[in-house]
Parts: sequence; structure tokens; C-alpha cells
Amino acid sequence: MKKSEINFQIELDETNLPKTIHWDASDKEGEGAESTKSISLNVWDNLNHSTLRIDLWTDEMSVVEMKRFYIDILGGMAQTIINSTGDEYMSEEIKDLCDRLVKHVNEENKKAKI
Repeated sequence: MKKSEINFQIELDETNLPKTIHWDASDKEGEGAESTKSISLNVWDNLNHSTLRIDLWTDEMSVVEMKRFYIDILGGMAQTIINSTGDEYMSEEIKDLCDRLVKHVNEENKKAKI
């Protein structure tokens, strides 16, 4: 049986906030750890039938990047739902939400530039 590993290395500042985040994976195309500004990890807890979450980001990640990051996550969930369950309604509802959120972020950005 094939095994795969994903590793995260988080350097914390003096107040225990992420200063740098690096990740590596055994199945990743390139060699060596890569830096990122944010990670969002979700794990299903079988015992409690709930989701455990870890959301980390560095102070280098802008608010706009953070919003787009979470819109992308939701879009990926829509694709996973259709692929794994075939539930077109749920997938389309998530996609529609993403469309509304993109519009909201774009409108906010226009207002900020005025």
C-alpha cells in the first residue's frame, strides 16, 4: 500500500502567532518545502461526529487575499460535493454563494480605491 505524507512547519513569533508557514508533501511536484501565507486544515472527528479545524495565517496575508482564499476553499468544496456524493443541488448552492462573495469582494475593492 502506498503512503503519502504532508508536513507543515510553522514558525511562531513571541506572541505565538504564525510568522512563517512552510509545507511539503511526498507527492508534490517540486522538491523541498514551500512557503505559504495561510493554511486551513479540516479533519473529521469520528468519535464526536464533528469537524476539527486549524486555520493559520501570517501577518503578510492581506484581508483581500484571506477572503479570496476562503472563497476558493468553498469553490473546492462544491466540486468535492458533486464528485463524492453527486448532490448537484448542494454543489450549485455553494457555487452560487461563491459567486455572490466574489461580487461582494470586488465591490469592496472598488470602494476602497475611490
